[in-house]
Amino acid sequence: MELYQYIIIVAVLLIIALAIVKMNKKDLKLELNKLVDLLGGKENILDTEVEMSRFKVTLKDITKANKEGILKLGAKGVVEIDDQLKIILGSDAKKLKKYIDDLK
Repeated sequence: MELYQYIIIVAVLLIIALAIVKMNKKDLKLELNKLVDLLGGKENILDTEVEMSRFKVTLKDITKANKEGILKLGAKGVVEIDDQLKIILGSDAKKLKKYIDDLK
């Protein structure tokens, strides 16, 4: 193969990789939006904290939260304590806190 053919192949692979990254970013925003809905909507969220991979949220009405739905969305665990949920999200915990802070 000639050098220009390798360059074309690399360019096509880069374009595909960028498209995949861009799609994943859209999906994350959509997932975060669904997660806010599963928490009872932004009006139900009083306070948020992040501790490593855990997202802690204080809710007005804990009964509006859909813990099963949160787990189906990809959370590794959900613990309910009084009016708080501790959700194990991994690296997305900080992204969710920022997303919710930006909504308010």
